[in-house]
Amino acid sequence: MKISNTLFASTAIVAALLPSFSSTAFAFAFSSPNASLDNQLTTASSTTFEYEVNTEEAFASSTFPIEPDNLINRAKEVLSKEINLGVGDGGKCLSPDFIFRAQFVEVEKEGYINALKSFNLQDSFDIQPNFFGFSVDPMQTNRVWFFSRSVASHTGAFAGVEATGKVLTLPPQTFHLDFDEDGLIKEVGFYTVDRAQGNTGGLGGAFAYFYGVGKPLPFPEGKPYKASFKYRMIQKIGNIMQKIQKKKKD
Repeated sequence: MKISNTLFASTAIVAALLPSFSSTAFAFAFSSPNASLDNQLTTASSTTFEYEVNTEEAFASSTFPIEPDNLINRAKEVLSKEINLGVGDGGKCLSPDFIFRAQFVEVEKEGYINALKSFNLQDSFDIQPNFFGFSVDPMQTNRVWFFSRSVASHTGAFAGVEATGKVLTLPPQTFHLDFDEDGLIKEVGFYTVDRAQGNTGGLGGAFAYFYGVGKPLPFPEGKPYKASFKYRMIQKIGNIMQKIQKKKKD
């Protein structure tokens, strides 16, 4: 049966992955209840463990000319109100081969700039992005990662809805900025990382604002997540099989 085969394959993948998190990894995460505080602190203060990238070695071997601290400063600069990822400087911060990439959207430079000219969220919302957690990717040293927990007040007309004063709390999102050797942005990308939080149905980016004012976009990606019929059926079959297996063991 095709669905059963899919279910078994998924289960096998999960089972195969579990051994890779060996006793060392679990020991790092969970201290023995009888361990002394000193031992716990010693474990927690270890600089690296076997599954962690040695960032010093990675950055030392990088050929990208901009140092990590300077790259983070550049990321904060292009995120400022004056530049705002091309909104404030007319796209001067963007490289010729720039691309904007999100979970359901991929737009090249010309389309991105045209969208900025016709669509500016700041005209309708008082937005506090609440960025934090800036770091340079040690395995792709031209990339800066960071998080956002945006909060926005609806202060102007948007999607045909007059200002309501409603406060939108978006779910946490992770962003990345890729730069070229001249400090121009090659790529902007972001993804929602916890759709259970906030009041925009788990949606991030522009989709969150449409949904937040009661005007969700007319396609599934612009609405809160709903599992497909096929996926729901696979889950139900899996639950039934678990119950059958449990009865056999009993």
